[in-house]
Amino acid sequence: MSEAPIRLTSMAHGGGCGCKLAPAVLQDILRKMPASVPCADLLVGAETSDDAAVYRLNDRQAIVATTDFFTPVVDDPFDFGRIAATNALSDVYAMGGRPLFALALVGMPVSTMPVEAVQDILAGGASVCAGVGVPVVGGHSIDSPEPIYGLVAIGLVDPARALKNATARAGDRLILTKGLGVGIFSAALKKGELEPDAYRAMIASTTKLNAVGADLAGLAGVHAMTDVTGFGLLGHLLEMCRGAGLGAEIAFDRTPLLPYAAALAAAGHSTGAAARNWASYGHDVTLPAGMPSWRRGLLCDPQTSGGLLVAVAPEAEAAALALCRSAGFDQACVLGRMLAGAPNVSVV
Repeated sequence: MSEAPIRLTSMAHGGGCGCKLAPAVLQDILRKMPASVPCADLLVGAETSDDAAVYRLNDRQAIVATTDFFTPVVDDPFDFGRIAATNALSDVYAMGGRPLFALALVGMPVSTMPVEAVQDILAGGASVCAGVGVPVVGGHSIDSPEPIYGLVAIGLVDPARALKNATARAGDRLILTKGLGVGIFSAALKKGELEPDAYRAMIASTTKLNAVGADLAGLAGVHAMTDVTGFGLLGHLLEMCRGAGLGAEIAFDRTPLLPYAAALAAAGHSTGAAARNWASYGHDVTLPAGMPSWRRGLLCDPQTSGGLLVAVAPEAEAAALALCRSAGFDQACVLGRMLAGAPNVSVV
């Protein structure tokens, strides 16, 4: 009699970027963090909660450095590895850079986890990196109670083209390149209630690299960019607003959703992370009267390997959208705009 397939999600308390600390908790932890040593060549640090650090080497080159890791969002080890690697490389692309090499971060419950499953996780991550010519040159591993996997990603960007999350301008249009719903899909999967077609849609989205970010950085009129991950669309948009000292307005009906996401959310599938996200930043969000709670949940839903959120001048909107769609981001669309005013988000 063969052994039952391992269920990675049953071995973790949370999944994917949904296991990130809630924004309010993280802010409280970092409150007493000493200020970094002043450095003229550090172009992007931790001040605006950006996606990666950027350190200038010379007038034409800057290093982009980031790390990301999490517990399983799916049960298949190879798919988990692919998703985690795609997610980690995304932070380099979100700064307008291209990844050079990566280091693996591995924590596995070695007494209960089959060696073959660990091998498949690493192989999945390596396959994504190999697809864009990024060698995985080492890393670090520990014995941990839950499966954990991710990457340190090191990239390169022209300092003049590096994009931040804090440089949006009033009037900029907001483009989102991928549909929302990954956290909801993961919650349904954990309950055994995610249909095969929905799973395929989830994998297709979470393993699609945000490499178009490096091309968007070269487009005149693109002012700011970030990727949407564990804090949900509203959380990462609020980071953009606070960094720029601006407000924003988005339309729910124009917000792209993954296939089946709305039906699953309306049926009650949700994550604890979405509720923690709303508790952390809901005071800075205005919702339309009578908006169903499941719609709010989608806007707070933690995205694992989510899309890019791009602030672009109105005159560059068409070119930015065309670039995204030519790169295969068929759901890319304008869902709102940046506004002068206090840092908050209005949903219409």
